[in-house]
Amino acid sequence: MSIPPPHGPHQPYGPQEPPGPYGPYPQGQFPPQGPYAPYPYHPYGPYGRPAPVNGVAIAALVLGILCFLPAVGLVLGLVALAQIKKKGERGRGMAIAGSVLSCVGLVLWTVTLTTGIASDTWDTLKDAAGQDGTAYSLAKGDCFDSPTGSLEGATYDVEEVPCAGRHDGEVFAVITLPGGRFPGDDSVTATAEDKCYTLQAEYAMDPWAVPEDATVYYLVPSSQSWRFGDREITCLFGNTDENGTLTGSLRNDETTLDADQIAFLKAMNTVDDVLFEEPEDFPEDDLPANRAWAKDVEGVLGEQIEALEGHGWKSAAEDPVADLLADMKDARTAWAKAAGTDDVDTFYEHYDTGYEYVDGPTTVTAREALGLATTVPSYDGEYEGGDESPGGDELDV
Repeated sequence: MSIPPPHGPHQPYGPQEPPGPYGPYPQGQFPPQGPYAPYPYHPYGPYGRPAPVNGVAIAALVLGILCFLPAVGLVLGLVALAQIKKKGERGRGMAIAGSVLSCVGLVLWTVTLTTGIASDTWDTLKDAAGQDGTAYSLAKGDCFDSPTGSLEGATYDVEEVPCAGRHDGEVFAVITLPGGRFPGDDSVTATAEDKCYTLQAEYAMDPWAVPEDATVYYLVPSSQSWRFGDREITCLFGNTDENGTLTGSLRNDETTLDADQIAFLKAMNTVDDVLFEEPEDFPEDDLPANRAWAKDVEGVLGEQIEALEGHGWKSAAEDPVADLLADMKDARTAWAKAAGTDDVDTFYEHYDTGYEYVDGPTTVTAREALGLATTVPSYDGEYEGGDESPGGDELDV
């Protein structure tokens, strides 16, 4: 490339000599300076520099190649094309490539989430996680320790430990939710509360054997884990103090109880269930509702008396159970009278008589004969009507 001489009437170096072997001047000499200095040599003039590459286009291409956040990659690609057109920058090909790859990524994500691929992937991950002591490996009857010592917040890694010793939690049920869209955190929590508090009675049939510092916790799927097929609610017992522990298993069901114990607990728990249904309004505020409830109690007592009388008890429990049945029959008569009275004071009189056998001496004696817990659970203060019935099994936990 030749360098043009400067403008003006004079040449910069004077008359030209015939070129020598290394140019017009001997090697090692420099031409004399003329009145004008030569222009400096630049590979590009001020208007020959290449346009810069659009940074948004680069980001779009990277996201498209990685198939990471495809929706974001697509948006960045479109933004980059608009900027390139406006500013005259380079990178149009990268923006187009990033947009196309992001579109492909969106299609793949949609197919994955709307077919069984995501669920299969989640099952595979969960199976692998189940071998490493994680929350996904927990099953009914397992006891575990949390790495933080608390059952609050998010939990993933857990350490399974023997239930006989101290532990943070004990699983008593695992619930599988139906598929479809994520129902929302509030809905999942409501389902967990409803199901877990119901299923605890199947795992711990004897409420007298549940310590007062035990309460119900649950692990629920998040919106993120739901996308990959997580549908399980894990119900568990833990200490009322989130940093406390439990000692020994709380399990007492068909796997740990004998036939006499199961028959007794089923009858007692059924009666307790109807006692828990006491109306919220006091008899003086809504006597008809309380009379209807008393009628229900009478009916359930009659059914459970027949069930207990029809069971063949071991010899050591025959007399204690017979004494309890006599008290239950008296209670049934009292509830029948409460259901038939139109006077509030008379209702309360029969109401008190109907509750006398509950947690009374004959109940404790029958439990002792059957090898069940004999310590009467405490309740939340004195009875004031409504849901806090003194005859229920609502533990002070």
